[in-house]
Amino acid sequence: MLIARVFFTVILTTSAALFLSGCHNLSSNNDNQTAQQPVAVATPAIQAIVGDYASEGYAKRAQGDDWVGVTVKAEGEEKIAIKVRARSDIKKPTCHFDGQATLMGQDKAHGIIFQSKVNDSTAFFQFKDNTLSIDSQNKYALNYFCSGGGSLVGEYKKLAGKLELN
Repeated sequence: MLIARVFFTVILTTSAALFLSGCHNLSSNNDNQTAQQPVAVATPAIQAIVGDYASEGYAKRAQGDDWVGVTVKAEGEEKIAIKVRARSDIKKPTCHFDGQATLMGQDKAHGIIFQSKVNDSTAFFQFKDNTLSIDSQNKYALNYFCSGGGSLVGEYKKLAGKLELN
């Protein structure tokens, strides 16, 4: 009976912690009033894609190869923040993009697809099998964010570690 009571207490404590983690306090000018607002929680599918990605050249960065890194962060249930940077450790960076993308859909065949309005086109961010593919209706729209003939279009592999971007 004691084991059951301890187990039940742990479940109640864990449930309360999960419930409380979904809210935060917002202070107002009046200290006597506290507003409770829910915090957007990312779905497990979005949590799985959050992380750092890099182009093929990242593996040979020590030899001087060019590479592009992408950081993906959750911005709620159906949005992600995307930060793209070209290497800037020993070379002048060639690509720079900051944006948000909205969930378009997901299935086993295509993975998880997000879209974002980019200039006069739509960019697509497809996550499948630890790979991020960036593409657009107008491939030239993604050249705008890179110099020297570069483009954001391409495939980026998810990294096990952390990518340092400027």
